[in-house]
Amino acid sequence: MRKLAAILLLAMIAGPALAQDHVQRYREEIEKSPADTANEQRQQRAYQRALSGVPDQKPTDPWGIARSDGQGAPKANAAKTTAKTPAPKQAKPTSAAAK
Repeated sequence: MRKLAAILLLAMIAGPALAQDHVQRYREEIEKSPADTANEQRQQRAYQRALSGVPDQKPTDPWGIARSDGQGAPKANAAKTTAKTPAPKQAKPTSAAAK
């Protein structure tokens, strides 16, 4: 009875392994049907069309706010800080030099 159970168990385990008739090996070429190649070309064209619709974006600097001006702060932030500081006023000539 134990032998029969062992044979039945091995048959149940071997069934799914034998159902895989072919597993692709590394660098093994698979023959593609003309429908498959046409489908791949269609997918590639759709991918390129989707990429062309994405607008170009300028690079972002997420740590730009945290850096000080001397360590590569963005130019826009540097322009804002210089615009906020007022220029020093020039002193008027004194009348003592005119005498």
